[in-house]
Amino acid sequence: MTDGGQQPLEIAAELASFLGTAQRSLDLAQYDFNLGPATAAVVGSAIRDAAARGVTVRIAYNLDHRLPIPVPPPSEPDGTLIASFGVPAMAIAGVPDLMHHKFIVRDGETVWTGSLNWTDDSWSRQENVIAVLHSPELAARFTKDFEQLWKAGTVEETGRVDPSAIDVGGVEVRAWFTPTYGEDLSHRIANAIGRARRRVRICSPVLTAAPVISTLAQRVSDGGLDIAGCIDATQIGGVFHDWKRDGNAAWKIPILERVLQAPFSGKPSTPYEARSVHDFMHAKVTVADDVVFTGSFNLSHRGERNAENMLEIHDAALAERLATFVDQVRARYPRFTR
Repeated sequence: MTDGGQQPLEIAAELASFLGTAQRSLDLAQYDFNLGPATAAVVGSAIRDAAARGVTVRIAYNLDHRLPIPVPPPSEPDGTLIASFGVPAMAIAGVPDLMHHKFIVRDGETVWTGSLNWTDDSWSRQENVIAVLHSPELAARFTKDFEQLWKAGTVEETGRVDPSAIDVGGVEVRAWFTPTYGEDLSHRIANAIGRARRRVRICSPVLTAAPVISTLAQRVSDGGLDIAGCIDATQIGGVFHDWKRDGNAAWKIPILERVLQAPFSGKPSTPYEARSVHDFMHAKVTVADDVVFTGSFNLSHRGERNAENMLEIHDAALAERLATFVDQVRARYPRFTR
């Protein structure tokens, strides 16, 4: 998805189609769920219809707390809208940090996941990637994480899900969940970047996870590897400002500056305000040769402590497709400069 490349009602219809085929269960973990009247009617009808035909529906959503700077921007879930569906729902407290998932498990067999929040701006003005996989074994891992959230009501102690490899249609896939595996995930992505021999492509609103930026800085300095990507310039500007004020994080400034000497573009998104347009560069994709990482996880230290999910997919054709997507996104925006 790209800024202006689709309209909210198109995405609402796609989502309603996915929800509409459920026969037994729908578990929805959604960071931000706040739709306009037209899209709420489409999605709401799909959820109510599912419940009416006997599908067990549960919705977990983030109960926000304000961060020093809006990275990621705070959610604004519409509790009244969610309650109107007449299905069990739970606000998950962001302890120690955010419930930042955006996934659905349908009938214990199929997973919809990625970076897409459920807002009209997300569906029309942001770059996002959605992945849909049919695999009961993979779905069981997402269900396990959902059950942990549902039982605890907080982010802490969730994500205790085995990240070992699964065969999905002949493709090796791993599902990573944080906060339990937050640091492991950052190191896993960094290791893939460190092993890359041909190319690395990245879309991420921010870049602050120490293992990732340290490895990227080393690879940029070494030369010989095709590294490029796109970040959200406004949010990265906030990161540099925050690090400068915080002496404990200032050591990261020259490392990230070195990374961004590679050809990274920066989307000049609208600074966050509650009533402003939310047009952030929101896709979360890393391609290292023929390995793809995509999901809800920003490449950030804070993301390691959130409730997040990331798919690691070993597939050359998909890697090529998403590397092309990253190049198309970065071509839309100017080279990032401080």
